[in-house]
Amino acid sequence: MVIGLNLCPFAQRVFKADKIRYVVSDAHDEAILLKDLAGELEALASAPISSVETTLLIHPRVLGNFLAYNDFLGVGERMVEDLGLRDTIQIASFHPDYQFAGTDPGAVENYTNRPPYPMLHLLREESISQFATDPNELLEIPRRNIEILRKLGREKILEKLKAIEDGR
Repeated sequence: MVIGLNLCPFAQRVFKADKIRYVVSDAHDEAILLKDLAGELEALASAPISSVETTLLIHPRVLGNFLAYNDFLGVGERMVEDLGLRDTIQIASFHPDYQFAGTDPGAVENYTNRPPYPMLHLLREESISQFATDPNELLEIPRRNIEILRKLGREKILEKLKAIEDGR
């Protein structure tokens, strides 16, 4: 859905080049997930960009509650800092109950960040700046995505997500 609707202008390129690392964590608590996150941050930072450009750390068994997940993001950002990876890797957040501040839970724009399972998307800063040299261009992405989803409508988005879930 992200690639099909072009919600992320970088996704199609790295997907086609097979440069996305997908990791499903078996963590059942935040402490284990934090260890997994540290390992994946270090693995991404040390891997050549020619082989791995980004990592999706999917964690279906922990942080199912969005508020707890949101709190964990702060811990994750501190870990990025502690590992000396600030300005090298950033964490983008995706959760099945994602909700932008000031929106209703069912608002269509929340679906820009709603995957089937909670996940942390580890992005190389280099990859982002390579394809978006203008910071205003980056700020435009969320606005454009919200516009795309609003035009589609909540019902159509839910149909697409159901089709994905059903494996069609």
